[in-house]
Amino acid sequence: ISSYHFCRLFKQSTGFSPHQYVIQQRVERAKQLLRQGQMSIGEIAIACGFSHQSHFNRHFKRLTGVTPKTWIE
Repeated sequence: ISSYHFCRLFKQSTGFSPHQYVIQQRVERAKQLLRQGQMSIGEIAIACGFSHQSHFNRHFKRLTGVTPKTWIE
């Protein structure tokens, strides 16, 4: 199966591209960790697979409408 065909089938099945799906799952995991309140936002960003906190903040805000700091308040 080609990567193009896989991506097309994946999107038909989930409604998301593989990349969008992975980002969404990382943000959902980050929400769980933020609720626990035991790690800093930077630690959570790295633990969830984001290369930098700014990258994490951008995706988190795009998906939730607020920054991680605002979300936990």
